[in-house]
This record gives sequence, structure tokens and C-alpha cells, in this order.
Amino acid sequence: MKIWQRAALILLGLSMMASASATVLRIATLSPDGSAWMQTLRAAAAQIKQKTAGRVDFRFYTGGSMGNDNTVLSKIRVGELAGGAVTLASLSGSVPDTQLYSLPMLFQNEAELERARRVMDPLLAGELEKAGWLTFGFADGGFVYIMSSKAPVASIAQLRQHKVWIPEGDRLSATALRSFRVTPVPLSLGDVLPSLQTGIIDVVAASPIATLALQWQTQVHYLNDLPMSYLLGTLAIAQRDFQKLSPADQAVVRQVMGEAFRTLDQRNRLDGQAAYRALLAQGVQVVHPDASAYAAWKAASQAAIQNLLAEGMISAAGWAQIRAAIAGHP
Repeated sequence: MKIWQRAALILLGLSMMASASATVLRIATLSPDGSAWMQTLRAAAAQIKQKTAGRVDFRFYTGGSMGNDNTVLSKIRVGELAGGAVTLASLSGSVPDTQLYSLPMLFQNEAELERARRVMDPLLAGELEKAGWLTFGFADGGFVYIMSSKAPVASIAQLRQHKVWIPEGDRLSATALRSFRVTPVPLSLGDVLPSLQTGIIDVVAASPIATLALQWQTQVHYLNDLPMSYLLGTLAIAQRDFQKLSPADQAVVRQVMGEAFRTLDQRNRLDGQAAYRALLAQGVQVVHPDASAYAAWKAASQAAIQNLLAEGMISAAGWAQIRAAIAGHP
């Protein structure tokens, strides 16, 4: 056998050994392939694979092919998946206070949000790690607005005249809407667009960036200009799967994915602002509640938060922490 043939066989053997010993982390997400979210995660995964000499690889299942966030988390728990790129609030089954950012009308402006995140992000990440989840930071998902297809919704009284969508299994939204005396229509994410088209629902609450990504802007025509809640996304990996990696490879994943999420957080903030402008450019009309309507929204939101506290869906300690952070108190 010639020298070059022996060399080729050795290289092939080394490659096969590397492939055989690689740990593949199977990750599912609702985000469509080609989105900014997935472009960033795929780039990070490629960098990790290169830095670990192929020992750590990621396999992504995009566009909801593995189901919604709750289904993905169930598959992680039984070992079918290693992790999911999910909304932070979907992890409330492990850490209820991951829902704090989703509380209705919690933030009045970006400055309050920034103060809260500086304090709460590391606290929630630490609680998730104690509960068996590894995260690498949180990425901005944008403020959530009420959008309607048939008529403007400026007041709670008007909201009660419409068919309001909430995600299946979303206990926080269902509990909160009871304070608004609204009976919602629970649907899976994939059913929202056809349900808007057929009139099964005519009101959704979503961020501008999600509205464009899911093509809901083809059906909604009005946007109530009150930020009702705030979304964050994260990549949550089960500790049992992460611990299969060597300490050195764990450090690489933490470093690369941490940087990816810092990039995503900054990029998503700008993309969310651009998405808001894009909705208006496509003809969506902004609805501005008057002072009386605003007061009613605020009162109902405060009542909803008290109900969530009473039902144990968020903790009193977490509620006190985020209020202090918003106010700028240590």
C-alpha cells in the first residue's frame, strides 16, 4: 500500500472516531429556518463544532416541527431532545418567576425594562440552573401589543366584544384575562393565522417581530399602542445532557453561546423597532387609548397581578424584586 493511501486511511479512521465520539445536542424551536434567531444559533453551533474538533455538535429542529414550547419541554424531560430555544416564560413549570416579565403592563418604558433586566436576568438564570436547566443568556423578544382584525380595540369594554386568542396551555394569560372579564380562545400557534382568516378569533397579542414572522400582519389592521407584556427567548439545555460534555467543551459552549445571545439580544431589540415601523408602513393603524381607557387597563392589569400572586403563579419575593429593580432600588 502506498504511503498516501495509508495516510488517507488514517485520516478517515480519525474522522470516523471523532464522529463516533461526538455529542449531538438535539435542539427544537418554533423559530423558522432562515430567521435571524436561527442564523445566529447555527453560526454559534458551527463555531463550537470547530473549537471542539467535532466533539460537540448541534442538530436543530426548526419551525415548530417538534411542537410548541410545552411539547418541546416535555420531549426534553423524557430525553428525546437535549434542549429548546423557547420563550423564557415557558419554563415556568420549573421556575414560576420566569413569568415575571410577562406580567401585564409591568413596564412603562425601555428604561424601566433595562433596569429590571440588569437585576433579574442573572437571578432567573441562576434559579433555572438550580432547577436543572442551563441557559446562556436571554434575548429580547419585544413588547407585546393587542392587535385586532375587525375593529380598533382601545378599551377593555371593546376587548370584551371580540374573540381573543391565547396560546394553548398559557395559564398566565388565561388567569390575567379573567381580571379583564374576557373569555379567551386557546389555540396552537399554527392555528392562529387560519383562525384569523375564518373569524374564529379576531384579536391577538403579539410582538411586532413575531407578527411579521408568522404573517399575521396580513389579517390584523389595528394595534393598541399599550405595551401589554414583554417577551424574552432563551436556549435551555437539560443539565443531564450538558454534563455529558467534558469540562473544557462545556466552557467552549458557554463562551460561544453566551456571546451569541448577547448579539441576539442587541439585534432583536433593533429588529423589533424596525418591525413596529414595518407594520405601520403596511397599513396597520395605531390606536391610542384615552386617559380613562388607560386607567382601566392599568387597574385591570394590577388586579391580574394580584390574582397571579394569590394563585402562586409568581412568587411574592420575585414580585418585590422586580418592582425594586424597575424603581432603581438595589
